[in-house]
Amino acid sequence: MEEKKLHMKQAIELALSNVNENKGGPFGAVVVKDGEVIGKGSNLVTDKNDPTAHAEIVAIREAAKNMGTYALQGCEIYTSCEPCPMCLGAIYWARIDKLYYAATKDDATKADFDDSFIYKEISLPKDQRSIPSLQIMRDDSVKVFEAWNESGNKIPY
Repeated sequence: MEEKKLHMKQAIELALSNVNENKGGPFGAVVVKDGEVIGKGSNLVTDKNDPTAHAEIVAIREAAKNMGTYALQGCEIYTSCEPCPMCLGAIYWARIDKLYYAATKDDATKADFDDSFIYKEISLPKDQRSIPSLQIMRDDSVKVFEAWNESGNKIPY
């Protein structure tokens, strides 16, 4: 079987195993570098009571730990389903080179995993979102960025 299909099969098997073991939602992901799996994950939201423990996030965290870096250039991620907005953001922040996915967000919606609300919220002006977003103490916080810019210890990313 073609290498890409083998990696996707692993992601899908992680998703199915997660369903069978009742650990979380039906999602799996693997991060691959040079043909080798360096991180894998399944959805552990309900198992860990962690709303950020999506399969892609779990796999990225493991890959970053195993690689000893937050920057995963040269890596690919295989996910059993098209990533949600949070996971897509994490994939970009991790600088992963390529994303492969199996099921679509529409397929996920049919299983009651509907991210359309979040996509709509992101596109709205802050004052029209369902969660109030109020700015306070900007001047104090900007001083932290100034300290960062002046720091000799900063690690640009």
